[in-house]
Amino acid sequence: MRDQRGLAVAAAGVTVLLWASAFVAIRHVGTELSAGPLSLARLLVGSVLLGLLLLTKEWRRPTLRDWVPLIACGLLWFGVYNVALNEAERRLDAGTAAMLVHIAPLLIALLAGLTLGEGFPRQLVLGSVVAFGGVLLIGTATSTGHAETWGVVLCVVAAISYAVGVVSQKPLLRRLPAAQVTWIACTIGAIACLPYAPALVDEVSTAKTSTLWWVVYLGAFPTALGFTTWAFALSRTSAGRMGATTYLVPVVAVLLAWLLLGETPALLALGGGVLCLLGVALSRRTPKVRVESSVPVDARR
Repeated sequence: MRDQRGLAVAAAGVTVLLWASAFVAIRHVGTELSAGPLSLARLLVGSVLLGLLLLTKEWRRPTLRDWVPLIACGLLWFGVYNVALNEAERRLDAGTAAMLVHIAPLLIALLAGLTLGEGFPRQLVLGSVVAFGGVLLIGTATSTGHAETWGVVLCVVAAISYAVGVVSQKPLLRRLPAAQVTWIACTIGAIACLPYAPALVDEVSTAKTSTLWWVVYLGAFPTALGFTTWAFALSRTSAGRMGATTYLVPVVAVLLAWLLLGETPALLALGGGVLCLLGVALSRRTPKVRVESSVPVDARR
């Protein structure tokens, strides 16, 4: 049991690092590829790599009832989320976008409590509030000092799509392997983005070679690997608790944007990062259960 918990924590850590790097890569690639074509390219790469991985594994056929949440997850989390986020990052810096999108964990905790019967544990609520306060604190100390309204709206759309996608995915992981769920959802997202194919062909023909390699990175690591490690960890913990863990993503994204893009974080951002870490620690804390002895007092003497 302890080994499984350790693997889940490690998988969640890999996801946080890869998803944080995606915000920086999208910001960089977005100067040459527009939102829709970039989404299609990323999802195609992810779908192909995950498909190759599944060739070595046993296929478990989804039931009819599995397809509704699979389609919801694919269209919203892989389709709408990617297009909305890519378009938002053409207007906002990487750190700001990461912080705005990560209102999603609070939405996940709310939806999971309402629809998955996970309830609202005190540690989860307290940790989410503290971590969200950290996100807000970082938001007051962005490198640009302002946020374009349409970019903010797109980040909120991405956050809602993210939250609904996670809650749709959670029940599937009780019946289907994580890699299989990720591949199906990624492929559905790629199919939904196929109308962007002509624009992708045009933009790829004029893009730099380095840009294309960044697209491959986005598809191979934050998508194929990152979503698989996420699903693995999610299958071993609650949706609300996993959602709270991703509050670490904006912290790492701000640091990477500072190092790679020159978007320098202020002291307030660093303080917000500390709050995010504290919130995640609180949300993942297991409360001590006091066990009352059923042996009568007289019998102990």
